[in-house]
Amino acid sequence: MPNYVSFFAGCIFFLASVATGCAAQRAGLKDVGFTIQVGAFSEVKNAERLARKLQDKGIEAFYFKRENGIYAVRFGDFIRREDASSTARRLVKERVISSYFIAPPRPVVPTTMREPVLERAPAPSLKKPSRPPAVAAVPAPPTRKPEPAAEARRDRSDMGAIAARTAERFVGIPYRWGGDTVVDGMDCSGFVRAVYNLCGVNIPRTSRDQFKVGDVVAKEELKDGDLVFFGSSPEEINHVGIFVGNGRFVHAPRRGDDIKVSTMDDAYFLRRFVGAKRYF
Repeated sequence: MPNYVSFFAGCIFFLASVATGCAAQRAGLKDVGFTIQVGAFSEVKNAERLARKLQDKGIEAFYFKRENGIYAVRFGDFIRREDASSTARRLVKERVISSYFIAPPRPVVPTTMREPVLERAPAPSLKKPSRPPAVAAVPAPPTRKPEPAAEARRDRSDMGAIAARTAERFVGIPYRWGGDTVVDGMDCSGFVRAVYNLCGVNIPRTSRDQFKVGDVVAKEELKDGDLVFFGSSPEEINHVGIFVGNGRFVHAPRRGDDIKVSTMDDAYFLRRFVGAKRYF
C-alpha cells in the first residue's frame, strides 16, 4: 500500500515552501506613508538644487515633473500625518524649505490618472476670522460604493499603468540622482524607486535588491509598470528600467544623461536582459 501519509506530508511541505517564498518576496515591499512635497519650480535645476540640499542633510529626496509640467521635490515616509507635519515645520524653522504639502498615503486608485489632493501647510493669519453665517445643511445624495473585491481588482490593474505614465513624465529630465550623498550608488534604481514612491509603493534601493522581491514575469507577459532588469546574470544585475508598453522601457542610462525611452529589442539590452518583476 502506498504511503499516503508521507505523500500528503510532502505536498504540504511543498506548498508551505512556496508560500514562504512568496512571503519572502513580498517582505521587501511596503506602502509609502505620509510624505512631504515642496517646491513648484518651472526649471528642473531648481528642483535638483533643493533635492541636493535635503540629501546633504541625510534626507532621501527626489525631484519629478508634475502633470502640469512644474517640478517638485518629495521626501519622507511617515506612519502618522502629525509626524510628517512636525518634520516639515522643523525644516521650515531651519530654513531648509519654505512652504510645503503633506501627501497622504495612496488611496484606492481612482479611474483617472490625477495626482492626489495634498494637504497644504497652514498660512499665518493677520486678522481674526469672522464667524460665517449659519447655512442649512443639505444632505448629499447617497453614493453607491463599489464592492471591495472590485476595488482590489481595479487597484491592482490600474497601478501598473499609472506607474508607466509616471515614468514617462520623467523622460528628458537630467539624471543626477547619485553623488556623495545618502542616495549614492542608487543610479538607475533611484529613478524607478522614485516612480514607485509616487505610486505609493516603497521598493528596495539597489537594482539587485529590487530583483529579489516582487513576482516573476515572463518577457512575453510584460505589462505597463513592470521592472525589467539587465546584467551579466541574476547575481550580477547592474541596470533596471520601467516597462511602458510596445516593447519599450523608460530608464536612466548613465550618470549625467537624461532619462529616456529605449526598446527591449535593442541589441545591447536584448543580450543583457536578465528578467522582469511585478510589484502591484
